[in-house]
Amino acid sequence: MNANAPYAWKSYFVVQADYQQWANDRLFAALGRVDADLLTSAQGLYFDSIHHTVDHILLVNRLWFARLRGETLVVDFAKITHTDWNQLIEATQAQARELQLWLEQCDDALFERQLAYFTTKGEPQQMWMRDVLTHMMTHQAHHRGQISAVITRLGYRSLEMDYVYYKRQMDAYRSEVAAIP
Repeated sequence: MNANAPYAWKSYFVVQADYQQWANDRLFAALGRVDADLLTSAQGLYFDSIHHTVDHILLVNRLWFARLRGETLVVDFAKITHTDWNQLIEATQAQARELQLWLEQCDDALFERQLAYFTTKGEPQQMWMRDVLTHMMTHQAHHRGQISAVITRLGYRSLEMDYVYYKRQMDAYRSEVAAIP
């Protein structure tokens, strides 16, 4: 893929999925330096703790991924599905990889379709696939930002997770690889 060419929907979302993994990895690296007790204690987030917020990110990704594949998944956002922090991180990383692989295998026409699904309250809805995927990507960024603010407030350093830093790193990597004789 030409890095400077305009994106088609498929390649755009494959790159976005890769960016999500990159940003999550950076967040998890920063969280690895935070005292374990602080991950599960109340921090004033919508889902109260950092742990529950990361669990929510995973649960929402699983819910939307099931919908994308025409499956139904019953979720309870009040419950933490992964109580073990390391298992939660592994599951979140695995879910991100699974989504990216799925996107890579999708037909381009998928992004021009509408998705019919039911909300968690059982209400029927329709949404363009590209809008569903945009929601999935921005939802993660929204909560990563909240978590980053909390760890900064707690006196820990967060890492840059903005897309521009990902893009610069990927472009530098491509240039480095291209320079190999």
